[in-house]
Amino acid sequence: MIRKSLAALTLAAAAPLASAQSIPTCVFDVIGANGDMFNVAKDYALELKAHGVDLELKPYTDEGVAVGDFNAGQCDVVIATDLRTRPFNRFTGSVSAVGALPTYDDLKTVLATLAQAKAAPLMKSGGYEVLGIFPVGAGYLFVDDRSIDTAGELAGKRMATLDYQKDAIHMVNYVKATVVPSDITNFAGKFNNGSVDTAYAPAFAYEALELYKGLSNGGGVVKYPLAQLTIQVIAKDDVIDDAKAQEAREVAWGMFPQTMDLIKAQEAAIPGDKWISLSDADIEGYQEMFRENRLEMRDGKNGAPNVYDPKMLSLLAKIRCASNPTASECTADNRE
Repeated sequence: MIRKSLAALTLAAAAPLASAQSIPTCVFDVIGANGDMFNVAKDYALELKAHGVDLELKPYTDEGVAVGDFNAGQCDVVIATDLRTRPFNRFTGSVSAVGALPTYDDLKTVLATLAQAKAAPLMKSGGYEVLGIFPVGAGYLFVDDRSIDTAGELAGKRMATLDYQKDAIHMVNYVKATVVPSDITNFAGKFNNGSVDTAYAPAFAYEALELYKGLSNGGGVVKYPLAQLTIQVIAKDDVIDDAKAQEAREVAWGMFPQTMDLIKAQEAAIPGDKWISLSDADIEGYQEMFRENRLEMRDGKNGAPNVYDPKMLSLLAKIRCASNPTASECTADNRE
């Protein structure tokens, strides 16, 4: 659980609460009001009170219901994973493009860039505005058999796949694995009871969703970030003014260190012998496969869904090449 900072408490106490704007907010956390995601939302809401914005948080354990209530007007703000919020802003929703951010340092650079005032116009799309982005952690492949550690070995395996995540479905089909339609509320159960061979999740799921049960007979966690998952705060763009919206994004960015501390603790909680390390050659193979698929899903080619925003993919490529200029993609003709 993230503890409220002394600074946040001091600012909140000093703020004139009577002037705060009360905004009903749907918050998804698979654990509910006691979950880490909801606690991040509580800290964020506490900080925002100092800026005259009062978020009334309502927890949801079903992400689809949370987003549905937001669409129905029961909430003016929704806090959920980018897997569900991408339709509201394809640009920010493409942060989690497959294999696009191999390190947390790269993620930090992206989120710092998006929190700048000059990025504000890109935070609005179709009547909605992004008020903040928080890291959830890298998505890792959980497997019930440690020999499943390369794309080739995924062929024929049953993979729990979120039925609304078009890019994941495309990737599963690409490696010739079998899509087993799932959602956030039931994918862990399917992995743990053996209904699927693999599942994809950030490290928090190891304990919170008891994915260790699915690893108990020789399974493991492939130590390669398939994507960087985020929580995004989406508001109807007339809920708060532009100045407060920018302040909200800066508050979210200011919480990056404490959310990363939480993620690192969750990853450290996975026993060392459960991690499956990849060779440099395997990593290079993954990177090229993901790059090809990102381009397909940017352009909607070869039967791929057109889900990734070209501007975001270009930004992510620049960041990757700045941190690793010798990578093969950084000299390729077909850059993102």
